[in-house]
Amino acid sequence: MRESEVERYLGVEVKKRGGVSWKWAGTMGVPDRIVLLPQGKILFVEVKTKGGRLSKVQQLIHRKMGALGIEVEVVWSKDEVDELLR
Repeated sequence: MRESEVERYLGVEVKKRGGVSWKWAGTMGVPDRIVLLPQGKILFVEVKTKGGRLSKVQQLIHRKMGALGIEVEVVWSKDEVDELLR
């Protein structure tokens, strides 16, 4: 399965729940998607597929975000998207 398929699935599932999934572009290492859900829930989501890996820049940015108290979720499959959104 391609990363783009998992990312598209994330968008569809977020929309079903009344949210939006915005693509983050322009800053290397920042998670792929900002997910906004009802009741003010905000998720930063990195999409990968089995066999993929986080780059060193992504790892650094995710650690920096974590140090600020901002959680980054990494999903590797459609099943993990479902689990995240439960």
